[in-house]
Amino acid sequence: MSRTYLDFNATMPLRPEARAAMIAAMDVGGNPSSVHAEGRAAKAIVETARRQVAALVGCQPREVVFTSGATEAASMLSNVKPGMDVFVDETAHDALWAHVREVNWSERPEGPGHTLAMGLANSETGIVTEPPAKEGDQWPVGRAKADWLLLDITQAVGRMPFAFSWSGADFAILSAHKLGGPKGVGALIIRQGVDIDALAVGGGQEMGRRSGTENTIGIAGFGAAAQAALGDLDEGRWEKVRELRTFLEKALSESAKETIFVGKDATRLPNTSCFITPGWKGETQVMVMDLAGFAVSAGSACSSGKVRASRVLKAMGYDEGLAANALRVSLGPTTTKDEVERFCEAWLREHEKFRARSR
Repeated sequence: MSRTYLDFNATMPLRPEARAAMIAAMDVGGNPSSVHAEGRAAKAIVETARRQVAALVGCQPREVVFTSGATEAASMLSNVKPGMDVFVDETAHDALWAHVREVNWSERPEGPGHTLAMGLANSETGIVTEPPAKEGDQWPVGRAKADWLLLDITQAVGRMPFAFSWSGADFAILSAHKLGGPKGVGALIIRQGVDIDALAVGGGQEMGRRSGTENTIGIAGFGAAAQAALGDLDEGRWEKVRELRTFLEKALSESAKETIFVGKDATRLPNTSCFITPGWKGETQVMVMDLAGFAVSAGSACSSGKVRASRVLKAMGYDEGLAANALRVSLGPTTTKDEVERFCEAWLREHEKFRARSR
């Protein structure tokens, strides 16, 4: 049975460009911190990738700090100024929620002394949050102004226009594997002039902000994936993905009229469809579609295996039952219309079986 992968928000299959860059980097044996020719060759790979990531993110190369992924990058929230509270958007990823030090939203004081952490685009729903400029504009409703702003751009970067330089953020985090790079490498973007404690102390690599010998092979793949992702944006490939997402939702809604498409009227990533069919567990849908040859998700991949309703959907106002009935389909630039059509046919067949059992 052929397989169709429709879970790009969990991880994007490795791009050919990233694979080629990693294979080439395997033949460079030097340590990037060594001053001899072999070390300089390894260092050149790292710095090339730094420029490639900076070009995609819209920042200066010196603002890019390579990490093991967005989760490690988010750990900088543990390094904010002593006594400063960390506020996290209700729909943010668990990697940010792990560092909350103050969660009483209704009683938190206005004014300085806060770090605000939020996602630019939600991994489960694809809904995009528009962050304001730090000076002059207001934060979204219900949020206090903050000294520092951290943006999780993991899902958004490479799929929508973004530049760190105009975002108003002090920090941003991202992972290579969401772009078609390798797993286990990512970056923390730190606005020039902002100083924090090192993520890891030791040899002083990454301009003293993250010690440890750089993952040269992974970083090479990250850089190549970032460059390819920028090309996708420039060539309008995600607009074609948006058309496929629209086709998918129309096909399902015409027959499954009770199905709710989360954020349908909101600004969303072009590839993400999160829909709720009352009474039909998301986990069950994932299993039956897997058996039918389709890889989809019931929510964030980082929460997979946990039998619980989506925290994100509950924060959006959906009750426990509906939040447990969500399915996420996330497309990519290699997804074809034939694949989407076959998914719709398979899902609608299973939907008919579900309705028959429910009568």
